[in-house]
Amino acid sequence: MTANKSAVEAAGVMPAAAASSSQRTVRVWDPFIRFFHWSLVGLFTIAFVTGDEIEWLHVRIGYAIAALVALRIVWGLIGPRHARFGDFVRSPRAIMTYLLQAVRRKAPRHLGHNPAGGAMVVVLLVMLVGIAATGFAMTTDAFWGSEWVETLHEGLAYATIGLIVLHVTGVVLSGLEHGENLVKAMITGRKRAS
Repeated sequence: MTANKSAVEAAGVMPAAAASSSQRTVRVWDPFIRFFHWSLVGLFTIAFVTGDEIEWLHVRIGYAIAALVALRIVWGLIGPRHARFGDFVRSPRAIMTYLLQAVRRKAPRHLGHNPAGGAMVVVLLVMLVGIAATGFAMTTDAFWGSEWVETLHEGLAYATIGLIVLHVTGVVLSGLEHGENLVKAMITGRKRAS
């Protein structure tokens, strides 16, 4: 029993009941992850609001977002434990199992991203790559004025807004279930230890 408990905790997974037993905190999110997250929140908001209204700003912010996403992908390969894709990318079956547990409010607490949160990270990165690629394509001679590329670019942006709503909902529900402020954790980088 003790060996299994240690293995589960080493994987960053804690039963919901154990999550409330300690007030000690540990560092989970490194400075780059926090900078990436909050910079992306601000830049995406400005890019979405400016759209066609302030095109020069919209384009520059698009390049900044593309650079941030490229850095995040590299960091997902070489960064610290909880930043790495290997720490939070799970199989579709593991994601569904977690979601079913969450619906019943019996999902285990994860120190890093839970399986649903990890899937959201990957999907949001893919969407941002698509938005950046279509945005860049619209500045090239080959796709200048191409209506289908502009429609795809806007569709990806609106779909990303929907995913952001799901992400925020998941953060709120997970925080309530496990009694922790996940927004604060993304600011300080620290979460309650097991």
